[in-house]
Amino acid sequence: MRIQVITVGTTGSVAPYTGLAHRLLAEGHAVEVVTHAKFAPMVACCGLRMKPLQADPFEALIGAHSHLTGTSAPPSPSLSPAPSPSRPSDAVRAVRSLRSLARDTRQAMLSLVDDVLDAVDPKADLILLSTIAAPIGSAVARHHHIPTMGVFLQPDVPTSEFSPCTTPWRGPARTNRLRGHATNALFDTLYRTAHRATHDRLGVGHRGGHRLRSARERSQWPIWHGYSPWVVPRPADWRPGLHVGGYWWPHECPNWQPPSLVTDFLSAGPPPVLIGFGSMMPGDPEQLGQIAAQALRRAGLRGVVQSGWAGLSVVDDDVITVGQLPHGWLMPQTAAVVHHAGAGTTAAGLRAGVPAVPVPVMTDQPWWAARLVELGVSAEALPCAELTAPRLADALTRAVQDRDLARNATAAAARLAREDGAGAVARAVAAMA
Repeated sequence: MRIQVITVGTTGSVAPYTGLAHRLLAEGHAVEVVTHAKFAPMVACCGLRMKPLQADPFEALIGAHSHLTGTSAPPSPSLSPAPSPSRPSDAVRAVRSLRSLARDTRQAMLSLVDDVLDAVDPKADLILLSTIAAPIGSAVARHHHIPTMGVFLQPDVPTSEFSPCTTPWRGPARTNRLRGHATNALFDTLYRTAHRATHDRLGVGHRGGHRLRSARERSQWPIWHGYSPWVVPRPADWRPGLHVGGYWWPHECPNWQPPSLVTDFLSAGPPPVLIGFGSMMPGDPEQLGQIAAQALRRAGLRGVVQSGWAGLSVVDDDVITVGQLPHGWLMPQTAAVVHHAGAGTTAAGLRAGVPAVPVPVMTDQPWWAARLVELGVSAEALPCAELTAPRLADALTRAVQDRDLARNATAAAARLAREDGAGAVARAVAAMA
């Protein structure tokens, strides 16, 4: 089959699809990945063809969202502005910020329309769509009469068994379905302008996001979820066509070699702690770096700090700062991992079999962080806005000393090693041929 995989977003929204696409390629399909141009090296080293999207609004959006949600590290009291009666109230500023973020998000989705319209191959036999790409991509594919399938990294369809993943984790409750429908309604609203532009440029009648979602549900549109059924079991109240097959592990470049700085550091002492926030930009990177360095010193631990999109940099005894490195190689060599609890990084930490210290920043991260605690591989989540050096040091000490956490993390890795998420999708694709 001639297959396109369309995904947009951050590194964590792209890397898992390299593993999925590579598996489909190994099964004999002609596969093309459609994503942002800056990820071309990641895709190319997997031996995959790529069609680049020039529009890439997500780095700016993440910065805006981090600013809105107050995820900056706690400021020094001496830098805190004194209250002023002439300033708008916190509630007024929050409303203005939310409106601004919603406007920026709608514009971001609109900026992708032309790229996706140009990228879709009318001769494709099947198009696989990530969560953010699905609203636009499914409309374009339908116009060309191309079958589609959802390939999502997070649960999307409402259920009573757990809360929507963009809200705090909540176990079984009747109100969860209502929360899920409300969350999806908001998501659809953010695509309103993009939907209208897509239909206008295709020359077809406009259909709103709610109607399009309802049509997908009525047709039992297939969605495969790229996470473990052990981590988040498939809800019993989900309709047919919704599947949880297991993680899609990023494909690692066969020619990649680790930097000597890192291999020398790893061999020079006991396993270090990895600290990184990936594509997140949680406040002042200098202050966050100071918190990390102080926490490592207080806990008496060595550390590897990943700079990430935030540009973290820590220069200290027994600490090195590195750029992007494959999690599948680095994490298993660490004693614990401090991360933002994004879907992809959460998966990588579980696969590595090491305890986690989740420091969630935004969107689905508090939800995944809560799952790590419930699974027993993390003692607690530390919201980024509340992070301090003493709290992080205490969490690190427990993460590397608590035998129950280590035992649970090892067992989690063994469970995941028995799953084949990419294979499950590949078999489903083969059944469609």
